[in-house]
Amino acid sequence: MDLQLTGKTAVVTGSTAGIGKAIAQALVDEGATVVVNGRDAERTQAAAESIKGAGRAIAVHGDVGSTDGAAEFLERLKSVGEIDILVNNAGIFQPQPFFEIPDEEWLRFFEVNVMSGVRLSRALATGMQDRGWGRILFISSESSISIPAEMVHYGMTKTAQLSVMRGLAKTLKGTGVNVNAVLPGPTWTDGVADFVAQLAEDEGISAEEMRKEFIPRFRPNSLIERFIEPEEVASMVAWLSSPLSSVTTGAALRVEGGLVDDLG
Repeated sequence: MDLQLTGKTAVVTGSTAGIGKAIAQALVDEGATVVVNGRDAERTQAAAESIKGAGRAIAVHGDVGSTDGAAEFLERLKSVGEIDILVNNAGIFQPQPFFEIPDEEWLRFFEVNVMSGVRLSRALATGMQDRGWGRILFISSESSISIPAEMVHYGMTKTAQLSVMRGLAKTLKGTGVNVNAVLPGPTWTDGVADFVAQLAEDEGISAEEMRKEFIPRFRPNSLIERFIEPEEVASMVAWLSSPLSSVTTGAALRVEGGLVDDLG
């Protein structure tokens, strides 16, 4: 299927690895020009150079998780030209018991996971609106509607992303700019691999054993009974980024393997 992305320019924040990089690769495969973003200039350049396809990848570094960093990133982004697609993927997670999460961590998670998307959407949506076409996506999580007890602060930010997404979709109604959120379930990225390895170490078993046990033990509602691969999330994002998703806006689309037990 041709997703009609040739000639489109996309920004994917936090795209030097994991889901973000898989999204960047999927969009390049479909012919788009994609801005790869990370905090470190060298790592961002290396990630962009590793992405090959029908389109091309451009490195633009910047810490979008802070006010000054987002401003610097947007200034560097001006050299790219008009942006058609924004994928707000930058984010952090860290399991921590509720009673041990200090105020500073609540605020840090909100800055990175929520305000990064707010700042970039605010800066780029008006241009899309003026041109009569655009796509803005928030990479949320199943944790937005099934809050994990082991990281309530993370779940809070993912729920907040849904509120921002829905409100922005209403703000841009009738403009040709669609705004949606994607809700991945447990996805096998480097960060998750490190988390699983730490759990394994704490229990005195191998990382591979813990990977096999994790879903049945900690996410028993999963209907696919395995970790999701980043490329599987990227496929949904590529479709939502395309002209083919013309009537999908203001929606939270789940790619969580049936983990959330409701029909919404």
